[in-house]
Amino acid sequence: MIRQAQDALRRWLPRGGAGGKGVALLGIVVVGIWAASGFFRVQQDELGVVMRFGAFDRAAPPGLNYAIPWPIEAVTTPRVTRINRVDVGFRAAPDAVAGVRPIAQRDVLAESLMLTGDENIIDIDFAVFWRIRDAGDYLFNTRNPDETVKSAAESVMREIIGRTNIQAALTDARAQIEQDVRRGAQAIVDQYRAGIEITQVQMQKVDPPAAVVESFRDVQRANADRERVRNEAESFRNDIIPRARGEAERMVAEAQGFRDSQTARARGEAGRFTSVLAAYSQAQDVTMRRIYLETMEDVLRRNNMILVDDRLQGLVPFLQLNEGAARPARPAVPPQVFNPPPAQSAPQPQRAPGAGR
Repeated sequence: MIRQAQDALRRWLPRGGAGGKGVALLGIVVVGIWAASGFFRVQQDELGVVMRFGAFDRAAPPGLNYAIPWPIEAVTTPRVTRINRVDVGFRAAPDAVAGVRPIAQRDVLAESLMLTGDENIIDIDFAVFWRIRDAGDYLFNTRNPDETVKSAAESVMREIIGRTNIQAALTDARAQIEQDVRRGAQAIVDQYRAGIEITQVQMQKVDPPAAVVESFRDVQRANADRERVRNEAESFRNDIIPRARGEAERMVAEAQGFRDSQTARARGEAGRFTSVLAAYSQAQDVTMRRIYLETMEDVLRRNNMILVDDRLQGLVPFLQLNEGAARPARPAVPPQVFNPPPAQSAPQPQRAPGAGR
């Protein structure tokens, strides 16, 4: 083949001594063009992977690089910073942007229907976001990266949902499920040495199957009503119990205050009686007269009294009609005559001190 190529080249080149120089010059030009074709440029979001005779040799950073031209070396520039997306359970619109929740275009029940830990069926659609972490492993250890990521994520999701109750999966356990699926799928692709990093797992839809969704929503509404009534009862209890305890404390405090006041009053009366008794034992006449005067002063202070001399004849009764109309009626008190006892009169021995009160 080389000889045939040389013969063909001689027929095209001029004859004589200039022919050898022309061949050399042409060879140099061809070699220069071939060598110059080894320059390549790697963009900022790419990583150059240089393969020598089909095997991985080295990685080229962003910028201008050089590799021995074909057929010795070949260069592939995968986009290592791009976030790729894989949908499981549905197929999104073709123009869906990574990181943005898409509108499901078609639901794939074979992927989305899963069995929960309490033996219920749940319909889950989720998306997996990933990027290239190691370009060499990504190009040479996986044939179909999208299918690998999808199979790993779906397998881990089914395993986690199989250990989770349907109520938790529908409500407060969604964030934890996403984190567990991301870690589990990452462990699987690391075992495959796929050179892939899973950045996020996003659950798009978590619902019961369409055939029983209305019944399930009725159950959810009943549970919500139960929780509402329970919360109202808790609120009422939290309001009435402290109020009742406060009322009980107030009543106990009032009873204790009344007990203390009655006890102090009784002790005061007992002390006063004792002091009167001591004074009576020393001067009975004076004590009896003082007790009588104090008693009459207390009685007369609370009543409207008219003092009439017993020697007065032809007395006409006086009725206070105006005063009775202006104020509520009071029990009629007959006129009393104040006749102080003689100073020499002695009290009866059987009369107790303070009996006038």
